[in-house]
Parts: sequence; C-alpha cells; structure tokens
Amino acid sequence: MNNRSRQRILIVDDEPDIRELLDITLGRMKLDTRSAKNLAEAQALLASEAFELCLTDMRLPDGTGLELVQHIQQRYPQLPVAMITAYGSLETAIDALKAGAFDFLTKPVDLTRLRELVNSALRLPPVTAPAASIERCLLGDSPPMRGVRKQIEKLARSQAPVYISGESGCGKELVARLIHEQGPRANQGFVPVNCGAIPSELMESEFFGHRKGSFSGAIDDKPGLFQAAHGGTLFLDEVADLPLAMQVKLLRAIQEKAVRAVGGQQEEVVDVRILCATHKDLDAEVASGRFRQDLYYRLNVIELRVPPLRERREDIEPLVNHMLQRLAVNTGNPVAKLHPKALEALRNYRFPGNVRELENMLERAYTLCEHQQIEAEDLRLAESNNATDTGSPDLMQVDNLEDYLEDVERKLILQALEETRWNRTAAAQRLKLSFRSMRYRLKKLGLD
Repeated sequence: MNNRSRQRILIVDDEPDIRELLDITLGRMKLDTRSAKNLAEAQALLASEAFELCLTDMRLPDGTGLELVQHIQQRYPQLPVAMITAYGSLETAIDALKAGAFDFLTKPVDLTRLRELVNSALRLPPVTAPAASIERCLLGDSPPMRGVRKQIEKLARSQAPVYISGESGCGKELVARLIHEQGPRANQGFVPVNCGAIPSELMESEFFGHRKGSFSGAIDDKPGLFQAAHGGTLFLDEVADLPLAMQVKLLRAIQEKAVRAVGGQQEEVVDVRILCATHKDLDAEVASGRFRQDLYYRLNVIELRVPPLRERREDIEPLVNHMLQRLAVNTGNPVAKLHPKALEALRNYRFPGNVRELENMLERAYTLCEHQQIEAEDLRLAESNNATDTGSPDLMQVDNLEDYLEDVERKLILQALEETRWNRTAAAQRLKLSFRSMRYRLKKLGLD
C-alpha cells in the first residue's frame, strides 16, 4: 500500500488536447496524473512510479495500446488499464478486452462515462486479497475447478462481457455471481434473469421497463431489469432462448449503453456489466440462424467453460460431504454417512444433470435412508445410466421399463422446472406439453 494521499493515473496519448482533457477531468476528481505521448515514455513511467490506473489510446507513434496492455499484464498484473479507441472500432476494443484490458472508451470521450470507468477501476480489490469466497462457494480441487477459479479471479478484474458455457446444472449462475462478487461492482446489484422464462410479448417491458399507460395493465411506471442492474451486473441465463426480435433490441442497448422504456420518449443511460450463459451450443445457434452473429460477438468476448461433473469425478466426495452437512443443518438432524458402495456408485454415474442432480439425489436419499446411513439403493440410480462415458447403456440392464421411463420423465421435468425457476407454464412450453398435461404429470410423479 503506498503512502500517497492521492491516487495516480497514467494517461498515454499522442494528442495534447486529449491528454489535457483527461488531466483536467481527473484533477477535478482529486486524482494525480502523469502523461506519456508514446509507448516508450509510458513504459519508462511504469518502471519508475506506481499507478492505480492506466488510460491509453490505441494508436501510438511507436506502437499500439494493445502492446501496452500486454506489457502491463505481464509486468504489472495488478494495474487495471482501459483502452481509448476511435468511434466504431469495436473489434479493436474487443481485442483489448481479450488481452486483459479492464474496459474501453470511445472517442470523443464521454466525460460521464470516463468518471464511471475510473471510479469502478479504483474500487478493484488488491490482487493479493484472498479469494476465500470463491473456494468456499465453488467446491472441488480437481484441475478443471482450479482452472475455473483462476479464471473467475482474472475476469472479476475486467468489465469484459463473459459467456459462461456449460451443461444444465453445472453451476453457471454461481460462477457468474462469483465474478460479480469479486469485482468492483460487488456493492451494487447482481440481477439474474432466465431468458426462457419470460413470455415474448412481455420481454421488452421486463428488460427496459414501461411507462404508465403505455399498454393495457400498465397502471404505474415500472423500471426494467437493466435499470435494476444499473451500476452492477445483469446475468442473462439461457440467452439462446431470446427471440430474434428481442436480440436486436438487446444488441442496441449493449452498444448504446442506454435503454428506452416502453412508452417512453427518451433513452436512459445505464451502466451495466453483461454476463450470459446457456446450456446450448451458441456457435450452432448462430450457424442455424437462430442467434444473431453480431450479438454473439458482443456477448462472447471471453468464454468461460464450466466443466460437467463427470469431468471432475474426484470432486464428488467433497461435494457430497458438503451437501450432507448442509442437509443436517437445515433439518436439525444428525449428519448422514455415505456407504462406500454408494460413493462408488456416484463416482461411476454419468450425472446428466450435474451438481444440481447430485443435490436433488442426496436430498431424496437423506429423507429415505435409515439409521443416518445412505446405501447405494437409497440413491435410486437407474442401472442403464451407470454406464461409463465411453459406452451406451445396454437395454438388457433395465429391470423395470416403467420405473426406468418414470425416472427419465422425472429428471426431464425437474430440469425444465429448475431452468425456468419453477415457472410451470414456461416449463410446460419448453417440454412441448399442455399445462393440463404438465399438471397431471407433476401429480403422478409426486412433484406437485
């Protein structure tokens, strides 16, 4: 920690007018500044002084701002750097974010946006701060999970849009929440939204808000999800489910950093970091024409893949122990023990529903087991699903077809319900069922 009373910012730009504008603006924020007009001067200042933020132009007389970003990432990884690009140079800005830039600004520089960016960068926690909450929330010490935790720590120090990919139930929302909580927006809202659970006719109102009287039932002004996430993070779960018409409006909101409420006359500036996720293959959705390529490039600046549970089987035992401890606390009963054969059965199971399925399975087994010990039979694993990753289930292993089909049906319905936050109408639509049929199946399976 330095002993200076004022934080110091490095400005790198070959245009004297830009340097002067930034110097005056930051000075009014009670910040000290140093200026460099090229890459060599910037590197010399970095070697001789400590800074809390670097603002650099993309084009420099002796190099590029991208080279400076890479230089800072290698030698001063704790220093956030923001790129200043020409208007419309989105590709350049995205390259900077991928290289490790904290954020970017476009010319002509919007001073309000500049102040927001600077304040956000200066709120970053020190790199040396222990990320205990990541390890506490994201259990497992397998190589894939260590890699995910490392990526979370890095991405939390950026404002780049992140696309979190992975199968249903693997913990994508938890990863998004940790990126938010470890970054400079932690004190502002984290707003998750399941894009597949909002009826298409209500999407614009839900995302951008509406004005009183703008449509039937709009009895008051109502802010949207973007306004609710202002200063914080908006997490778009199952983003591939957005209809094309809404994709166009979302793209514009992200590009302009402003939204217009339904029935509103003016746009409202919003400062929101976008994180998104889906269990679908977004590349395939783009190729099929179901997802806009331009929106894909805006959302998928950096991809973080969350591995399925079957790729980190060594994490199953610590996950089980944690979940059983939590069940005991929630119920007030003693902690149940897992029989070695039950643990072996879990290690050999494919877990199509991932961590979410393991949690549901243990909760059911915990309720059914006797003498606080969970046997392999209590887990009710379908024999056909106990096949290894390399083979397909042998139909001769199915002892009871009715039980097997009922188990498959239950898993599909539970997955649809959890993906739609237990919105039964949305879950029925996802499964192509009528609401009446859905209600019947829920009752039959004991899920009502």
